[in-house]
Parts: sequence; structure tokens; C-alpha cells
Amino acid sequence: MSTYAIMFDLDGTLTDPKPGITRCIQFALSELGYRPPDADELHWCIGPPIKDSFSLLLKTSDDTVLEQAISLYRSRFATIGLFENFLYPQIPETLDAIRFASYKIFVATSKPHIYATRIIEHFGLSSLFNGVYGSELDGTRSVKADLIYHILVTEQLSPSHVVMVGDRKHDMIGAKHNHVTAIGVTYGYGTEEELKTHGADLIAHSPDDIPKLLVHDYVTSQN
Repeated sequence: MSTYAIMFDLDGTLTDPKPGITRCIQFALSELGYRPPDADELHWCIGPPIKDSFSLLLKTSDDTVLEQAISLYRSRFATIGLFENFLYPQIPETLDAIRFASYKIFVATSKPHIYATRIIEHFGLSSLFNGVYGSELDGTRSVKADLIYHILVTEQLSPSHVVMVGDRKHDMIGAKHNHVTAIGVTYGYGTEEELKTHGADLIAHSPDDIPKLLVHDYVTSQN
């Protein structure tokens, strides 16, 4: 039987990245000559691929303009914005409980994996994960469905024995595309309605709900 594994989104699921992401977007827009929105008006940018967010913010699909915006964003994010975030309460304890139950745990984020790895290290969580997966800087695997498929193949995981945990519709859509059970979390940046509409099988209102739901899902699958 295949090993049971849990994939965690990063932004809005393990950490609250609002200060870093919103400040870096504001910086990029300012450098391009635009008046940036307030941070509270940029919540919707937390989770999706950053190129998609800039495309909507700048109302363009021009790759040259979008790459310039992303370059400016990353110039601040790589040095400052990366660490302008914090762990949600109970995350270390939640991960410990899942590890103790012998699940493998992976990070599955649209954020470039070089940044995701540094963030996990910054919070002292590296030992709790079997792997940290993200996109490439050129945008490869920034679509969550592609990323989840890549992890399934690389780690030789059976979709029926995998759970994806995330806070936005992209996580739920990616999970369903790969026939993976989806747990939506409401303490991040997506609403319960958004999560359920896009395929969440179970809902967690706090991190410590997640291990309980995993037990529920395991028991249900055995019956």
C-alpha cells in the first residue's frame, strides 16, 4: 500500500505572508509609476501565481511588462519581503502530530521553491517536512494542478492516499484535478464558500482541526 502523505500550501495555510507580499506588490507598482492599492485591497493576491495577480493589477497580458513587475517584486521579496510573515498559531504542533501519525508531509506552493525553502528554514520547520516543492522562477509549475502532479510522480505517491491542505480555490482545483482529497482551511485568505465551491472535501477552521480531519478521512476511506 502507498504511503499516506499530506501536501500543505504555504501562504495562507502555514504562514500569514500578508505584510511581505502586499509591500512587495506596492513597491513594484510604485516603481512602475502606478499608485498602489492599500494592503487590505490586495488580499486576493495572496495564493495565486504572482504573474496572474500583476496581470489583473496592471490590466495587461504583455509579458515584457509583467516580467518587469515580477523582477521588481522579487528584488524586494528576496531580501526583505521573504521574512515579513509569521506562522499561524498551532502550526508546529499540528505538523508534529501529523508526523507522529507517520504521514509524509510536503510543502506544495506556487511560490518559487527557492523562496519557500528559505521560509521553512527561517521558521525552523525543515525537519518536519519530507520535501519542499514550489514553482521555478520562470513560472514552471506555478499552476497548483501541475505542481501536485509533479509531487505525486516524483515521490511515487498514489492520489488516493494523499491529502492537499490549502486556503484558496487554486489548492482545491489542483487537488481535484489530480483526484486528491482536499482540505480547505478558513483561517487563511479564502472563504468557506470559495473552498467548497471549488471542491473542498473537508473544512478546517483552525490548524489543530487538520489532524482530526485526517483521522476522519482515513477512517472513512477504510469503510
